[in-house]
Amino acid sequence: MKKTFITILTIGTLLSCKKSELELGPFNQIETAKAFNTQTDVSLAINGMYAGMRGAYVNSTWNILGDALADNVILSTFGRQTLVNFSEWRYNGNATSTFITTGYSVIRRANAILENIDKFPVGAFKDNARGEALAVRALLHFDIARLYAKTFTNATNTDSVAPYIVSTAATQLPSKEPVRGFYNKIVADLVAAEPLIAVNNGTGKLNRAAVNGLLSRVYLYMGDYARAITAANQALGTNPVLPSLADFARVWTDETSNGVLFKVLNTSQDDINTPGVNYYQITSGNIRSEYVAEYNLRQAFSATDVRTTAYIVTSPYNGVQQNHVIKYRGRIGGNLGVLDVKILRTAEVLLNRAESNARLGNETAALADLNLLGAQRYANYQPITNLSGAALITEILKERRLELAFEGDRFFDLKRLNLPINRDGTRGDRADGTGTTYLFLNMAANDHRFQLPYPNSEINFNINFKQNPGY
Repeated sequence: MKKTFITILTIGTLLSCKKSELELGPFNQIETAKAFNTQTDVSLAINGMYAGMRGAYVNSTWNILGDALADNVILSTFGRQTLVNFSEWRYNGNATSTFITTGYSVIRRANAILENIDKFPVGAFKDNARGEALAVRALLHFDIARLYAKTFTNATNTDSVAPYIVSTAATQLPSKEPVRGFYNKIVADLVAAEPLIAVNNGTGKLNRAAVNGLLSRVYLYMGDYARAITAANQALGTNPVLPSLADFARVWTDETSNGVLFKVLNTSQDDINTPGVNYYQITSGNIRSEYVAEYNLRQAFSATDVRTTAYIVTSPYNGVQQNHVIKYRGRIGGNLGVLDVKILRTAEVLLNRAESNARLGNETAALADLNLLGAQRYANYQPITNLSGAALITEILKERRLELAFEGDRFFDLKRLNLPINRDGTRGDRADGTGTTYLFLNMAANDHRFQLPYPNSEINFNINFKQNPGY
């Protein structure tokens, strides 16, 4: 990891940290300490930490990678072959450095805050700064684990993951560490952050509800359903905010933040960041997709589901009708594909709680959350009352797939559920299911490719850092 840290030191300005944000000099303990003399310095450092997240979540392929790896989208005949090696599961350590590099860059910024915050007086400002930094550090480590490591529930004592970094020191050559201990550190950071962080930090920053929402996500991945419910309760309160049927599409044009617990801002000064381009571009007035919605998934969206028209449009390109993903088309009147990236929404937390309750046999509570969400997604919704057991869990997982479609979630959900990827080889990339089909159809639940390979540059540089099995 030393090479990652050294690389990070040279790319700070490339991760959207502007003059108004923290610009640490040579990254060593002395220079870092010099940058934290006033509360204004801390505030700028916090802004720089969030700015770094654009490199991980906005100006990257994060919003499509988990869908391309799984079965939510299919490569379009007319695209540029974006992420084709990932869609076809032919990736290797020469092409997997982006997220781990940008992820550890943000972690390093969080650690700089944590290492210097104790010099400031006790109070709400200090607590909130510490809470935000702890929560950001946990979130980035969690996503590194989701991408490169086995799940908490499937890991043995010998399964490892990249190190959990809690220092800004650039001289480390750390080894990987056990997956379960790594997850426990994620939880510890979030639990420590929860009472410290402010209830309201404004749009684009984590707050107490978001930290509890992240805890519900992490606990769900760990199979700790009781704690997932407790955390979700804290995140949602007594009256969860969901966008109405009329407002739902406006979430995806940044006209409202209803139901968004945390998003990474993509402001007008940062229009170079176009997450929507991962899905499509406009050519001669027509949508030209990189990936289109997989036929069976498109059929699962009903005509009364408000998500259908918010997520997908059927239109021709080069004379061929395709189901284009328009979730990231951008703001009305703005540049194509430019919008904030939603990291955590109320709907996900509701589904976390519904699934956890269903798995613990609390079926009335699970149905209540399922119906609460359904009433804000389907016109003329009729509450579900007759599902229980495995059928109830299946319905919750179906709604989870529909709700979080095209947000990079699908691959990680299949992975945490220990399910294989089974693609339909009879359906292609055209709207009617014809056209070019998947070339690679099945990945077993225990396939080593569910854990992406670490960058070869890290393996070659750090003798203590070992590649994942199978690569």
